[in-house]
Amino acid sequence: MKLRGVIAGVMLVPSVAMAWPWSTDMMNQPNIKPQEGTMAPFPTRSIPIQGLGPLVANREETREMVNPISATAESVKEGRVLYKIYCATCHGTTGNPADAPVGGKIGAIALNDDYVQQTMSEGWIWGTITFGSYVMPSYGVPRAREDSRGSNDLSVEERWHVVNYIKHGMVKDHAARTAAAK
Repeated sequence: MKLRGVIAGVMLVPSVAMAWPWSTDMMNQPNIKPQEGTMAPFPTRSIPIQGLGPLVANREETREMVNPISATAESVKEGRVLYKIYCATCHGTTGNPADAPVGGKIGAIALNDDYVQQTMSEGWIWGTITFGSYVMPSYGVPRAREDSRGSNDLSVEERWHVVNYIKHGMVKDHAARTAAAK
């Protein structure tokens, strides 16, 4: 009988111990849940995980830049996906703004023509994506906004993938689409 009482007492000890205040301290502390409230701006001089990328002040300084990412099939494929998300609305799915819902109305340039393909450097195209142009918004300079944030920002590497697609995949896609339409 005495042994049963001791066993019952020992079995109750863990449940009693778990009822003490220290069992809920972590749960009932002040905290901020993800996506709750407004996001605080990044601290000044903080560096994004993908690095700062080239430190250039404007589009003119990008003219002589060389693409550090080789135009592999994977890079062109990644660039194609990003292009269709960010660029196709104005420049068309294969670089022809006449095929785009917005491109003809705002005067977007054809990215599949000889001027872009043979005259524009990869650095200039990267700079245009980064800093924007007359009508085109910036897709890489969050510092242009007061709060240092941007909803359409592409990382440095993503912008180079888009350049690889424009220079090494777009003309092929346009030719294939034109041939399929005939």
